[in-house]
Amino acid sequence: MQALDKSKIEQWYASNFQNKLKGLRILFKDIEPLINDLSNTFKVEKLGDSVRGIPIYKIKIGSGKKRILIWSQMHGNESTGTKAVFDLFNFFGNPEEFDNLKSTILKECTIVFIPMLNPDGAIKYTRENENEIDLNRDAVDLNAIESRLLRKELEDFDPQFCFNLHDQRTIFNVKGTKNPATISFLAPSEEITRKITKGRTETMSVIVSMNNFLQSCIPNHIGRYTDEYYPTATGDNFQKLGYNTILIEAGHFQEDYEREITRKYNFFALIDGLVFLSNNDDYNHYKSYFEIPNNDKKFYDIVYRNAKLVENRMESIVDFGVLFKYKVIDNKLVKYNFSEVIRHGEVHYGHVEIDLENKPFNQM
Repeated sequence: MQALDKSKIEQWYASNFQNKLKGLRILFKDIEPLINDLSNTFKVEKLGDSVRGIPIYKIKIGSGKKRILIWSQMHGNESTGTKAVFDLFNFFGNPEEFDNLKSTILKECTIVFIPMLNPDGAIKYTRENENEIDLNRDAVDLNAIESRLLRKELEDFDPQFCFNLHDQRTIFNVKGTKNPATISFLAPSEEITRKITKGRTETMSVIVSMNNFLQSCIPNHIGRYTDEYYPTATGDNFQKLGYNTILIEAGHFQEDYEREITRKYNFFALIDGLVFLSNNDDYNHYKSYFEIPNNDKKFYDIVYRNAKLVENRMESIVDFGVLFKYKVIDNKLVKYNFSEVIRHGEVHYGHVEIDLENKPFNQM
């Protein structure tokens, strides 16, 4: 079985990632010229239009019998997967290095990408589409145009495996550690009891391979997202319908608020997953999926320790947690702070921690 060479893929990535896509807010206008510049190795086809009339494309590569569907930015404010997908396009479009690896993937697999499912949400920097529908909770009713386009492609293409690319907030840590969950995986449940079905074991086997590779790169920064069953969620429903669906949640890495380091590990996960699928028909090595630690929610972006709080003329010493949030103002992404008192007895960490030494928080 072919395997990824960590040092070689690191070297390749350093000089070949798609440097025209950077930052948190990635719009259709950013990816359109890149789609237009793709070589004829890729087959580009318009799936339809968003509510605002922005094109939604699918991009196909490969000719193998294993059909794989990959989509990103079904939540408009979750763009790390989109950047990683275009890094992947550079990988397949670059004639240098990894020829045997690439040729094996393209010989064994046919891959369809939908690199931005929710372009309207990207403009507003929201999870929802223009009509305020969360596409990831619209898999049953299919009220959104974008949800119907995805479902039609799913049924027409009939993939054996899907990769559903998301971002998760900076609040997540790897349970039992002070490490941010830089990448988290999920093999979605098919029903409320979370039964381990054949489809889920196949999905878990791919995740095990991706986790093993990432652990060699960023040990103890990989988490497992909750497999609580959501009856209207995309991954849960696709898995239930027989389309094995892998969720990759791109999270925080130290000081990487633009998600430029995380995108690399998102790319690494995708590459490893494709290598595994192109070389394997054995999906019985799934049990170590459960050894991946769960996600926990212990982080704030900043924690102010030992702050003096005055309420009703009574003083107390507390910790404050600050979360960074974002909104679009005048078509620009603006960051603002949301702060709250950390409840007594709760354990939380800060990506940055500051000891106020009994000074008032509101003076900082």
